[in-house]
Amino acid sequence: MSTFLLIHGSWHSGRCWERVVPLLEAYGHRVFAPSLTGCGDKAHLLGPEVGLDTHVDDVVGLVAEQNLDDVVLVGHSYAGLVISSVANRIPERIAHLVYLDALVPQDGESAVDVQPVGRRMIELAEKSESGWRVPPMPELPAPLGLFGVTDPADVAWLRETLTDQTVRCLRQSVRLDNPAADAIPRTHIHNVGPTPPGITRRPVPPIQPNGSAAQVWELPTGHDCMITMPRELSELLLKLA
Repeated sequence: MSTFLLIHGSWHSGRCWERVVPLLEAYGHRVFAPSLTGCGDKAHLLGPEVGLDTHVDDVVGLVAEQNLDDVVLVGHSYAGLVISSVANRIPERIAHLVYLDALVPQDGESAVDVQPVGRRMIELAEKSESGWRVPPMPELPAPLGLFGVTDPADVAWLRETLTDQTVRCLRQSVRLDNPAADAIPRTHIHNVGPTPPGITRRPVPPIQPNGSAAQVWELPTGHDCMITMPRELSELLLKLA
């Protein structure tokens, strides 16, 4: 039995994994899919002080509270920064890191360093009434849809689950200075469906920090593969169990 800890990306919540969780649990694995502070059922906690460090504390706290070990830690999109930071804090608890169509930072980088399109979002947020709220990216014409989701029913459901992000989440940088984290195996899953203009993906280095060859898998779908291809995603994750 493995323990999967699924971390959602910007604007999303733990609900985005609802189609994946039962597929993993059906094989006897433990699965946790929390909403980070300020997201989903925790939207009432959103404030300008919520940042990347807040979300790292959320995950580290859950691991400690549930006494989790040998965790397969999956980070989608922005959560690539979260899982990198968690691994830096508690490498002894993490068995595998999975970057799911995720931002992969280097030490000292923020989300906007990795994905510069976020700078425009920050500029608009700072000029808005709140000064710190970053609304979700808008739905785009097919085949781009809402985070790659195009089915009308799924789009409607997803839109109801989204919440604003904070400027601080996008600006706060990671600290990756623990050599023990480099030993953790990594897998990258890329969603290779249509991509909105301005979104870029860094190439995965052929050799990972632990010295092993890079493991990169692809899914032929948009960004939110946990909604559009949950079974195919689950089959990939089960290979790591």
